[in-house]
Amino acid sequence: MPVPFEQKERYCFEDLCQIMKVLRGSEGCPWDREQDHHSIRRNFVEEVYEVLEAIDQENSEALEEELGDVLLQVVFHAEMESEKGVFDIDSVCDGICKKLIRRHPHIFAGVVAETTQQVLSNWEEIKRQEKGQTTKTQTLESVPKVLPALMRTEKLQSRSQKAGVDMGTLFPPVDALRTALDRLAGALEQKDVSGADFALGEMLFTMAAAARLFDLDPEFSLYQACDRFVERFSAAEQLAAEQGKSLDAYSRGELLSLWEQAEKGALNSKNV
Repeated sequence: MPVPFEQKERYCFEDLCQIMKVLRGSEGCPWDREQDHHSIRRNFVEEVYEVLEAIDQENSEALEEELGDVLLQVVFHAEMESEKGVFDIDSVCDGICKKLIRRHPHIFAGVVAETTQQVLSNWEEIKRQEKGQTTKTQTLESVPKVLPALMRTEKLQSRSQKAGVDMGTLFPPVDALRTALDRLAGALEQKDVSGADFALGEMLFTMAAAARLFDLDPEFSLYQACDRFVERFSAAEQLAAEQGKSLDAYSRGELLSLWEQAEKGALNSKNV
């Protein structure tokens, strides 16, 4: 027997919350009832990245759908806590509304903030007060460790700069990269795995600092580099196919020559 539920032409947020209660209820879906925060944790991450892809593609139809999937995750997690009597979706909404009001005193409390920088400064100060952060180190420690490493690096360096320590100017990236590269070369020569690991980390951290000097997002820079790699790989494979070969049939020297041709073609086609 189907669970009683009103079918509509158009649903709203309250309907989504009710549907989730039905799915998690005693007569609901076995899969939905079995889930907990940890079992669907990865789903949340994947849905957020699908939103980002829709944004990058400027696909409004996909963006609408993917935002719905993210909203579902929010409601799903809130319903689990509601079942335990800890909090519910209304308290989630209440919390974010209050946070927005507190952190926009120039709108809701008569504080003067005429520039974007003043707004951001006020936001950060209020945030520090809310979280009881009394040192600059605590603001760095509050950056989630589960962020992608480059994104975490950028946030750490940004907060460090606001605290008066700009890694990009304190340690010029070119000099720091040379130092890390020399250390990596020594580790490779000595087959020192831990030394190579350390040097690679320093190089990536330094590259993120270099990106900040140009106001670039290192995560997005690497994202674009990955796309270029796929394009050049595809071009190389096509060139190989025209010669009746697969890529693994070439010697290292031949493959280098083929890759250079592919790279030149890809650069010309994209005018990069």
